[in-house]
Amino acid sequence: MVRGSREPLYLQIHEYFKELISTNQLAAHEKIPTEKEIMQQFNVSRITVTNALAELVKEGLIYRIPGKGSFVQDGAQQLAVSKQDASEESTQLEEPQFELLPAENLQHRNNNTNYETPILEEKTENSGVTVTNRKVIGLILPVIEDFFAIRLINGIYEVFNESEYMVTLMLSQNSKQQEREAIRELLRMQAVGLLIFPVDAEIYNEDILELKVKNFPFVLIDRYLPGVETNYVCSDNVEGAKLAVSHLWDLGHRNIAICSDSALPTITVDHRIKGYMDALKERETMINPNLIVTDFKVGAGHVDENHILYDFIKNRHASAYIALNAKLGVYIARIAKELSLRIPEDISIITFDDPSFDTDFGVYTHISQSEQDIGREAAKILIQVLEDQKQDRIIHYRKKNLSPKLIVKSTTGPVPQ
Repeated sequence: MVRGSREPLYLQIHEYFKELISTNQLAAHEKIPTEKEIMQQFNVSRITVTNALAELVKEGLIYRIPGKGSFVQDGAQQLAVSKQDASEESTQLEEPQFELLPAENLQHRNNNTNYETPILEEKTENSGVTVTNRKVIGLILPVIEDFFAIRLINGIYEVFNESEYMVTLMLSQNSKQQEREAIRELLRMQAVGLLIFPVDAEIYNEDILELKVKNFPFVLIDRYLPGVETNYVCSDNVEGAKLAVSHLWDLGHRNIAICSDSALPTITVDHRIKGYMDALKERETMINPNLIVTDFKVGAGHVDENHILYDFIKNRHASAYIALNAKLGVYIARIAKELSLRIPEDISIITFDDPSFDTDFGVYTHISQSEQDIGREAAKILIQVLEDQKQDRIIHYRKKNLSPKLIVKSTTGPVPQ
């Protein structure tokens, strides 16, 4: 592994083990070193090792057994050799299409023709074209599919509308590759700062990590990177889940299910499930793992009778459901309607965020994350970071966890007798 290399450390570790596998120095089903041993061998952090192993798993080169370790996949040698050959053929095509500027160069953008600040042209009836120097702020969101995103955007624009900055929005479609392309495109546009709502992913996007290494101004929204110091604004997800459990518990519910349709683990989902378990522990009750329902997807359209949730709700395994997003809460309600179950007389539902787009069941009891406030705070922090940079101040990371609120409406009621 070459410390001076521009390639991220986790990719260097990934290449190291791929080489061992391709040359049969690590044979099929042979155990590879533990995370701790790899950390010591390469003098890197646990997160770097985790990302390297996740890449090896994704490529089908190793498999992991919880509590036992990581092992070489059967047939991995041939797969590693073919991947190595393909990689060598495409090396010349992988030159970076942009360069991240060191922090000390950012303040010279306005008077350096190589880093010209984008100009917004505004046409007026009286004077033709008025040219104003408004610097670009990039906003990257996974999708806009509910009012959470709309309120978030409103909060961000509210702050920037009266500033020297203009906001350019790009959607990543919850794709790590498209997130990477959005970051690079905004940097090519000479954006002076970024607001990023990261995609669901098992490993961090290396472009975000490089932004940090280069001291480029950015703020993460709704989640943060564990073990990596960054500016971020999010809701206190542990507290949000506790509020949901407390409300249902006070209504007499004891079989409370928590449901997530996130395809990949995220810090947001982890914290909400932690809050759920903490709330039950505080009440000295046993945690039933069968009531933590994950590892499924929810599609658009009609209810699927073969869906895991359909059978779960049909058999009345729980009297109340906590949905970790608004779309999932609506899906649970539609299953209940299909099964002729009344809400809240037969089952209660709490969602994270307000599914205002659904009109079938009135207004949902929900955990409000004050998304407009999250947007405002993220925009304010980014402006502060940019100002600190102009004044050549020491970098201080700003982290805000906003307190969620329980909004009680018509989808929760006493436990059925």
